[in-house]
Amino acid sequence: MPTGLKINCSDPSAANIVLLCAPYDRTASYRKGTVKGPAAIVESLKYQMETYDRVAESMPSPSRKVALRELANLNRCSPAAMVARVKREYEKHIDHGAFVLMLGGEHSVSTGAFQALASRHDAREITVCQIDAHFDLRHDDSDYSDAPHGIYAHCTVMRRAHELGFKCVHVGVRAYAKEEMDFALRNGLAVFEWGKGPAPEPAAIVEAIATDRVYLSVDVDGLDPACMPATGTPVQGGLEWYYALDLLRELFRRKNVIGADVVEVAPRPFDVLTEYGAAQLCYTMLALRETHGVPPLPRMRNDG
Repeated sequence: MPTGLKINCSDPSAANIVLLCAPYDRTASYRKGTVKGPAAIVESLKYQMETYDRVAESMPSPSRKVALRELANLNRCSPAAMVARVKREYEKHIDHGAFVLMLGGEHSVSTGAFQALASRHDAREITVCQIDAHFDLRHDDSDYSDAPHGIYAHCTVMRRAHELGFKCVHVGVRAYAKEEMDFALRNGLAVFEWGKGPAPEPAAIVEAIATDRVYLSVDVDGLDPACMPATGTPVQGGLEWYYALDLLRELFRRKNVIGADVVEVAPRPFDVLTEYGAAQLCYTMLALRETHGVPPLPRMRNDG
């Protein structure tokens, strides 16, 4: 039977890896439910993962210390307060040198991670590689929402990353406003649109990443809904399962992945495929990171 990921460290300040759960879905624009995503992913991680990861071809190190941290009652916060809270929590863990794997929640939670990284490092030397059906490059959600949530809505997360100075690579996009594509082209963002010809080789995507350091943000709707159906805004097409694993393998082999998130899992009754798939992506990321032995990210500054 599977033995799962060992969450074996009760003190996050002593952990090598922190699973940071950010259950939030207040700005979701279609199907809500991502507030339940982190708990569902953790359940699969703890009890359904095979210890041996066949993508990384490795077993976890016995010295690996994994801590679980949940931001309780996060969904009571306004979008701005949520981002601030995620930022503060994320800073604590990177200040201790941990690799933070954040579990959403909707994609807006990633903005807190971006702000935390930008407060400690030169964002211009980090690329956000986004796997997503959507650009998330809107300035706000006022163009489609009768009650806009503002600049921290889920559809704005990559616009905020760009403003912070991160380089951006978008993989799997296939549903977007014209203004978002115009913004991407005007600002020289790397775009790998899906459904217009054959998918690129994973190596071509990695080669488009200009920096050694990468933050990987995976919205599960970036993958084909055949393997990730339970999400707030599913879009036909997307990355095929084994293509996504090949991309992870290439990315972790060639780059220093200094943080990651998996977001937009919205569990539904009598179907665990999406949370299991999200958990497998998380487990494979951790195994690949350990296999390739990336160095810790040195801190450049501390703004408090």
